[in-house]
Amino acid sequence: MKGFVQDIKDLAGQNSDFRRVLYTGSGLQLVVMSLKPGEDIGEEVHDDRDQFFLVEKGRGEIWIDGITTEIRRSMGMVVPAGARHNVLNTGGKKLRLVTVYGPPQHADGTVHATREDAESAEESFDGTTTERARAKGTSAGNKTAGKATAGKTTARKTTSRKTTAGKASIGKTSADTE
Repeated sequence: MKGFVQDIKDLAGQNSDFRRVLYTGSGLQLVVMSLKPGEDIGEEVHDDRDQFFLVEKGRGEIWIDGITTEIRRSMGMVVPAGARHNVLNTGGKKLRLVTVYGPPQHADGTVHATREDAESAEESFDGTTTERARAKGTSAGNKTAGKATAGKTTARKTTSRKTTAGKASIGKTSADTE
């Protein structure tokens, strides 16, 4: 087992996708997110999983079961299973988040370039972990996915991330301005 040891601050700061799964274990999943000014993740409830958020850059609000709290860089939030929640970017720049689901929520290697891509996707965690996917020879376990290159994605709803010596490759696009 190799696990995941990388500079999460850099990975979150470089991410230009709405959602990008970095690592999937059997009990948790590491994801980075980027919300445009005024964008939210969409109100949701995970009945069977907890979720942790960490703000890497930007500011916003989190709503957990009707309670709104302002959030900013370096703040962490835990959303317990069964809690209705949403995160909104209230700032003028992108809100960069790290989130951990326990247990995993998405198919390993999933990339949703936009919120619209995420909403229309039909993927979900299928039991394939990052370690198992790499052992089988796939880049990230999502065999039907397209490619992600320098932060740009194909027209498919989910894409695999490229890896270089076990490191996730995330790049900015020309549209990624702050």
